[in-house]
Amino acid sequence: MLNNTGKGPLAGIRVLDISTVIAGPMAATMLADFGAEVIKFELPGIGDGLRGFPPLKDGKPLWWKVTNRGKYFATLDLRKPEGKDLFLKMVAEADVVVENFRPGTLDRWGLDIDTLWGANPNLIVLRISGFGQDGPYSSLPGFARIFEAMGGLTHITGDEDRPPMHTGYPLGDPIGGLFGAFAAVAALLNRDRNGGKGEEIDVSLTEATFRILEFLAIEYDQLGEIHARSGNRNQYSAPASVYMTSDKRYVSLAGSTNRIFQNNANAIGRPDLVKEERFANNPARVKNSAELDRIFGGWIASHTQDEVVEAFRAANGTIAPIYSIDQMFADPHFIAREAVTEVSDDDFGTVKMQNLVPRFRNNPGEIRWAAKAMGAHNDEVYRKFAELDDDTLNELKQKGVI
Repeated sequence: MLNNTGKGPLAGIRVLDISTVIAGPMAATMLADFGAEVIKFELPGIGDGLRGFPPLKDGKPLWWKVTNRGKYFATLDLRKPEGKDLFLKMVAEADVVVENFRPGTLDRWGLDIDTLWGANPNLIVLRISGFGQDGPYSSLPGFARIFEAMGGLTHITGDEDRPPMHTGYPLGDPIGGLFGAFAAVAALLNRDRNGGKGEEIDVSLTEATFRILEFLAIEYDQLGEIHARSGNRNQYSAPASVYMTSDKRYVSLAGSTNRIFQNNANAIGRPDLVKEERFANNPARVKNSAELDRIFGGWIASHTQDEVVEAFRAANGTIAPIYSIDQMFADPHFIAREAVTEVSDDDFGTVKMQNLVPRFRNNPGEIRWAAKAMGAHNDEVYRKFAELDDDTLNELKQKGVI
């Protein structure tokens, strides 16, 4: 342990993760998946709030086990002088620090950027926050629904005649986590390839959510249009919507090219549709999407989900079953790709979770283990990494520093 020998392209990189809940921890976990040695620090006796999130099994948090997989776990109170000094000692041997406190929090604890770079001029500091490190909203608290609401995602989600909707999962957090992991790797590449020094990265979760919406800004800028909700109906291709099958399941239909439309029409036994002027090209089909919904929806409603998928695949059409998690577990493609994998776990022996994404052919990463108990690696971290002896460790424990 703690010897920088993880498998993957980031082997040899050491990350100190002092972030909590989802966005920051996920960024650090992405680095761990691909070989980085990630040490997660939690406040003694309190820990990361994600430990209390459902779903639970036997009182053990399952979400926690995925979001923080592959890390080493230590406890440390950065607010105390001894905790700050110990952290700076470890910063000197680290490559990346990941934090998602409200801007200015680390400064108040004596861990401002100049102090961190004083300990290690080559350190990459990844800061993830709701609204960024500056600006009038920088000090506001944030959760995924806040980022999604103010980042434009919620406004365009839902039916046009009903209130905006959030998804059933806090997407704003993992979106920011992915941006954070990408940014950390880019900064490491610049440092090591171009002789760059340390870097301070400012990830705003609201801006990250906004960024994935691509054409929203340019549409408003150039056309003056405010993108609106349209339910499951696709605004830029047709037919494209969600339809219920005869066995009360659902499928999602897509496709914008003429060739794909021809294949989809063949799938429902209506090759004649391609000859109609009102369906001659994608703009015409979008204009007449209601009629296409009636035609395709009617056919789909009279067949089971399996029958619909089989017909479209036989015709090289573009439709997908809307899977529940049990269907994903049973799908032969997911099985062949090992999209779900077993990971060792201290509580349940093994647990299943999503495999690595993306895949590397020559230098693949690995999932070392599911996330562990608070302070599970305190001895390894502080003896091998910080070189503390028994007396010092006992003293710090008594003081509540670790």
